[in-house]
Amino acid sequence: MALALGLPSLEAQSIAPITHENYTLPNGLRVILAEDHSAQVVTVNVWYNVGARNERPGRTGFAHLFEHMMFQGSDNVKKGDHMALIERGGGNMNGTTADDRTNYYESLPSNRLNLGLWLEADRMRSLKITKENFENQRETVKEERRLRIDNQPYTGAFLNALTSVIDPKTCFAYAHETIGSMDDLNAATLDDVIDFHKTYYRPNNATVVVTGDFQPNEAKALIAQYFGDIPAGPTPPAVECEQPFNTGLQRKSVTDTKANLPAVLVLWRIPEYKSADWPALELLSTILGAGESSRLNQAVVREAKAAVEAQALAGVGPRRGPNVFGTLGIANQGVSPDSVEKLLTTQVQSIVSGGVNAEELAKAKNAFRASRIAGLETSMGRAEALQEATMYLGDSKAVTSNIDRFLAVTVEDIKRVAAKYLRPDNSTIVLIKPETKTP
Repeated sequence: MALALGLPSLEAQSIAPITHENYTLPNGLRVILAEDHSAQVVTVNVWYNVGARNERPGRTGFAHLFEHMMFQGSDNVKKGDHMALIERGGGNMNGTTADDRTNYYESLPSNRLNLGLWLEADRMRSLKITKENFENQRETVKEERRLRIDNQPYTGAFLNALTSVIDPKTCFAYAHETIGSMDDLNAATLDDVIDFHKTYYRPNNATVVVTGDFQPNEAKALIAQYFGDIPAGPTPPAVECEQPFNTGLQRKSVTDTKANLPAVLVLWRIPEYKSADWPALELLSTILGAGESSRLNQAVVREAKAAVEAQALAGVGPRRGPNVFGTLGIANQGVSPDSVEKLLTTQVQSIVSGGVNAEELAKAKNAFRASRIAGLETSMGRAEALQEATMYLGDSKAVTSNIDRFLAVTVEDIKRVAAKYLRPDNSTIVLIKPETKTP
């Protein structure tokens, strides 16, 4: 039976399986092949099992710095030629860094599969780590930090607040920013970078996914030819993280010299992505703070006119460790931060005590399902989804079944996880204050 507002029933609306094959080379390189001839495009997608979580105190930002280093040339590819070769071949490429992984990809016309695989193998085998390349890219990353974080209102304060809920003494892995600090970037040495490459950029610490219009036998032959003789490295050190929940309410205050209005963040610790509670928490964040019809936008922005913006989030991307659920309100002119905080917490407590209704949950599920389907329409989207299922859920087959976790969430689940995690003794409240300007 259809729900009100024209929302269709989501029963039995699962995603068609993505047929794929897994195997591992003798050097430990994991390979996933997903053949699909619907378009003449192929994607080569490499995830290295290294991100900000693998960094240590005093040496943050290395994972992101190394993402830049990977485009500085290798034995058979001059600096800048990786991008040029892909563009001339009619493709596109990039790399990104997150807490748990660093990825590199090329999407190409299907007759250029060999180019994407060869380029990735050459830089895995023989990256040019020189003093000149290192110094150049360190300055590039520092400028990126200035441009995207330090000189943007709220951004630096938000990122600092999101990491502040994790104890750096027991879980440094998730208690610092991915881009790293200026002090740590300045302190980095060439030897540090060389050691980082030797430790993490080895075939036994990587997964290659190929999706799209290719023949499996050809892909296997190319992968064996290009990657097969790259020597494995030692097993990287394990990441240690112990983060207790419900350790008492904390309050913090920071000054943002770029902000014009005060803002309030109310944050709670939540578990890793594969937790059975995660789908309900993610759908709750949609109901609470995503879009014009969300509870925070309706109550705090439109009705109370207390904030110019109000949002909610569940997680700083997927993680294999503790994450954060947050609500944000940027105070309207003349409105006190205390008033914004009270409105934010009131909306959360209303869900703890009264839950959500079926229409809200159905709308959140529809949004999730639509986003998931859209993400799987391209070879790149399918490659990323296979990588995510493998890393965060422990099984590439979860690329299909993961949606069922979300569609199975009930209104009772939403209320239960809100009561379990969004409690005062599990929260951190951060006040972001504009700089006081003297006349």
